[in-house]
Amino acid sequence: MKILILGGGGREHALAWNIKERGQGKHELFIAPGNPGTAQCGTNVAIGVTDFNAIGKFCLDHNIEMVIAGPEEPLVKGAWDHFQKEELKHIHFIGPSQFGAQLEGSKAFAKAFMQRHHIPTAAYREFSVEQFEDGVNYLKDHSLPIVLKADGLAAGKGVVICDNHTDAIIEFEAMLMQSKFGDASKTVVVEQFLDGIEMSVFILTDGKEYVLLPEAKDYKRIGEKDTGLNTGGMGAVSPVPFASDDFMQKVTDKIIKPTVDGLSKESIHYTGFIFIGLIKVHNEPYVIEYNCRMGDPETEVVMPRLKNDLADICLAAAQNKLSGVEIETDGRCAVTVVAVSGGYPGSFEKGYKIGGIEEAGDALIFQAGTKEKDGQIVTNGGRVLCATSFADSITAAAAKSREALSKIKFDDMYYRKDIGYEFQA
Repeated sequence: MKILILGGGGREHALAWNIKERGQGKHELFIAPGNPGTAQCGTNVAIGVTDFNAIGKFCLDHNIEMVIAGPEEPLVKGAWDHFQKEELKHIHFIGPSQFGAQLEGSKAFAKAFMQRHHIPTAAYREFSVEQFEDGVNYLKDHSLPIVLKADGLAAGKGVVICDNHTDAIIEFEAMLMQSKFGDASKTVVVEQFLDGIEMSVFILTDGKEYVLLPEAKDYKRIGEKDTGLNTGGMGAVSPVPFASDDFMQKVTDKIIKPTVDGLSKESIHYTGFIFIGLIKVHNEPYVIEYNCRMGDPETEVVMPRLKNDLADICLAAAQNKLSGVEIETDGRCAVTVVAVSGGYPGSFEKGYKIGGIEEAGDALIFQAGTKEKDGQIVTNGGRVLCATSFADSITAAAAKSREALSKIKFDDMYYRKDIGYEFQA
């Protein structure tokens, strides 16, 4: 099959890796725009993920049979809808409609969806600019801590947790009245704080049936022991030790099935991934958020553990044949550790030469913020690359990933040395 993956980060490198390795070379793979890592799995194409006209033309010119959307931006902006044009409809598109992508694109939409379908989540209220005073009064009497979320996409940085009412009101005003997150905070969702431990669950659905992929837990904070600023993700582990069969049955019955049934009942077109961010509170699962794509860096542990060819599963979803798919998972533990540019998630320099990737042993190196310049791979983003390793325990897998990263060098390189710390012996 001829396949085009949209995106150019570590997630897309991991998707491409699975399709190349598990497909045993039977697919012809293109990645737009890709990075030097994805170039090892297929052919990079210099097209932006939201240049829908150029993407469509490329697909027609190269007889592409399937498009898999990696990041959320093209989905929220209507990539699937563009592929409903007569000349493109024959191409399988893995990703929800623009309306369905609101599960990620609008926190308020997602919360209302959960409420309609009785899916457990934190209590909430939403406020627009016109409701600013009402929001301030609501915050004054709200229990602490208070969670404030920008309604729209904010590159993973639109969530603020405040420990006192004064800070909450200051943040609320900054988000709503001073456009702290631009258009993303034109509406602000105020949520009840849930105290528990988080994890991520992933399904691929056709809007009626679904398959459950390996679960994961990521680490968002820049500092060890989960301190400091939020990032796009500093590492991930899979499987998740506390995700027992009993707990996952609750997740299936109370969250996954009602979510997919809700899509079907509301006739929302959804052929693609749903990433369900969960929190376990007193052995009960609650939804923190939905994403309309795979997570990053969770994909970098999920795809290596997935023994199936992802392309085959995606084709089954596109053809409404998911009920015949059986997911096979590597039973070993996988841990990925992300190496970032110094200064991230604040300001950082780009263009530093990267050395030692070929010395990383049997670890999988997934590239994210990289590019090729004068025949040399250099840094080109905050999260630069990650090392994923397998072992019989999280402790051993994490140690192997850290060992791999110790062989890789670039100026001002930083990575957490405690990924998976709460599960280590």
